Amino acid sequence: MRRRDLITLLGATAAWPLAARAQQSAMPVIGFLSGRSLSSDAHLVAAFRQGLKENGYIADHNLTIEFRWAEGHFDRLRTLAADLVARQVAVIFAGGLDIDIRGVRAAVTMTPIVLATAGDPVELGLVASFNRPGGNATVVTVNSAALWPKRLELIRELVPSAAIVSLLVHPNDTNSALAIRDVQAAARALGLQVHVVQATSEPGIDSAFASIVSERADVLLVTQNALFYSQREKLVALAARHGLPAIYDRREFPAAGGLMSYGASNTDQYYQSGLYVGRILKGTKPADLPVLQPTKFELVINLKTAKALGLTVPLIIQMTADEVIE
Repeated sequence: MRRRDLITLLGATAAWPLAARAQQSAMPVIGFLSGRSLSSDAHLVAAFRQGLKENGYIADHNLTIEFRWAEGHFDRLRTLAADLVARQVAVIFAGGLDIDIRGVRAAVTMTPIVLATAGDPVELGLVASFNRPGGNATVVTVNSAALWPKRLELIRELVPSAAIVSLLVHPNDTNSALAIRDVQAAARALGLQVHVVQATSEPGIDSAFASIVSERADVLLVTQNALFYSQREKLVALAARHGLPAIYDRREFPAAGGLMSYGASNTDQYYQSGLYVGRILKGTKPADLPVLQPTKFELVINLKTAKALGLTVPLIIQMTADEVIE
């Protein structure tokens, strides 16, 4: 080998690690913030990754994801959000945090952020409007609170003799007030009595059920929030123990043994959020991404649970259900 060729080869070899490091440092980093835990949300993370993949981004290949899990300690959410901002991630996705979603939004003022919520993002003050969110944020919502009158109607079809309805809420959740208002209005129209019960922690759920049982509730409505979602197996078990027919907002509850659910898909919400994060990475501004709202709502019924409760599910409900678990 000639001396000139050897020098050229050595120079290229020495430069390669520098080029590799430069390419590695150019890999985008995004933040994933949740009030829950990986153990309860693994399937949602998978859906989020799929949304990213459809935009050409694969974690640990050409994208890095910095995860921050509050593990049910919702008072840590703002600190975790600030940590991601300090990390200078390109985009933040935040979900499972309706208890302090306004606080998280306030902690992220410049970094692009995609928020997942069950409420009205304009009413919550997260964005300026549905079509033109403005600022550095956009939202993927499932508008869960507006569906409670329909859920009350569905559960009453299974328990037509019901007179007392218990509504389980988290008092600090931004959507609880709307759920209470809508359920009470719908109950008045049906001549039903509503008993509102609160829980802010896992032990509080046990206390709430003690109150529900003492009030002799005929049916139970469980509102959507990060605590109840992460404690869905406990909620389902308590409802079964007390022989209480209950309706929820996510299919994960009847999948865990709950009676029934009606609402938009949580999995689809995270998939759509992944798509939005991918578009932002490609240069689209959050202000130009309209708030995404669900177009399809799914009714899921667990016939095995219905049988255990001594309930007969009308054939018309079985035929219109999106999923029947037997």
